[in-house]
Amino acid sequence: MMEGLVEESLNDDQLVSGKKSARSENIDLNDNVLIVDISDALSEKEKVKFTVHTKTTLREFPKSEYIVVRQHEEFVWLHDRFEENEAYAGYIIPPAPPRPDFDSSREKLQKLGEGEGTMTKEEFIKMKQELEAEYLATFKKTVAMHEMFLTRLAQHPVFRLDHQFHVFLQYNQDLSVRSKNKMEMLEGFLNSFSKTTDQVLLSHTVKDHNDFFENENNFLHEYHNHLKEATTRADRMTFKRKDVADSFIKISTGLVQLATTDHKDLDKFLYKVAETLEKLRKVEGRIACDEDLKLSDTLRYYMRDSDAAKRLLYRRLRCLADYENANRNLERARTKNKDVHAPQEVVEAEQVQQEACDKFEQMSDKAKEELNDFKERRVEAFKKNLMELAELEIKHAESQVNILKKCLAELKTSD
Repeated sequence: MMEGLVEESLNDDQLVSGKKSARSENIDLNDNVLIVDISDALSEKEKVKFTVHTKTTLREFPKSEYIVVRQHEEFVWLHDRFEENEAYAGYIIPPAPPRPDFDSSREKLQKLGEGEGTMTKEEFIKMKQELEAEYLATFKKTVAMHEMFLTRLAQHPVFRLDHQFHVFLQYNQDLSVRSKNKMEMLEGFLNSFSKTTDQVLLSHTVKDHNDFFENENNFLHEYHNHLKEATTRADRMTFKRKDVADSFIKISTGLVQLATTDHKDLDKFLYKVAETLEKLRKVEGRIACDEDLKLSDTLRYYMRDSDAAKRLLYRRLRCLADYENANRNLERARTKNKDVHAPQEVVEAEQVQQEACDKFEQMSDKAKEELNDFKERRVEAFKKNLMELAELEIKHAESQVNILKKCLAELKTSD
């Protein structure tokens, strides 16, 4: 029963499978256009297959349209290629999409299957529909996060020209990317810990006298903490919304059971109230999904994006440390060879120092552009999503009021 219930839910998701209508943008052949979206996605037991659709007029692409199928590990592989490329050290690398996680929904479905005998048929069906809707919402969020990653890359003036990105979009076979094993995951954790420790040490030993970057560093740490707290509270609010929807199911089922025992005066009244609660449950569920998508996910995404911005500041600080080391090495070489005319050691130290200086200045200029763009992007994103959420909240509130008004009117008529 448990396996059948989970399989049935998976099949339902495969049928709707996150399909979206094909994009109808007309591409101007005079423009350097690169449009990437996920037109379809298929959920399987252990993985999700994303259909990546690309339309372009960039001359680097032999054709104007591509369709490839990618898995989550391939998105992570692409993200890591950008992170590891030193040429992109001065850029904010778009955060990799989170791994698809349907374990919670599957666990709830299994528990529901185990408890089928303890509830009425109507309550079981309603609970099953509620959990399937939750599973589908998680599935759609997963698709949205993976599409956001590709869209950010496609819209970036530099990332969109990256060779590995083009391979990801064009190559119509499996990229043969495997998941990291436990040892590699441990190494990744240790490297992350090492970078964090290095960043703390750098912040105490290397003094950045640029007010812009010092202010940005302080802001990003405070901003990230606020986002983390806001995300926790938004998730708690969404969870309570779902609790309310679940409560409507139980109350509605109880009223139906009560109505079957009263065949004289209250049965019609109880059935009508139960029907109204069922409608309110559906609306409440939609509100929870909208708040999760428009608010919680936006907060969660920019929490990850602020982490990416902090990594940029760390790379710049590391570059500054290398520049200061080059300055010290040059001074030592000059002191050591002060009586020698143009010694090779000094010439080489000057060359290293100049390269370090150029690299630091170029990274600082590019980082400043990226951080200013990050500010504009996040303000626009929050404005857009909060306005859409407000419109949806008003729409749902009107729907709830209309349901209640209709119920009251019908109850008065029945009297």
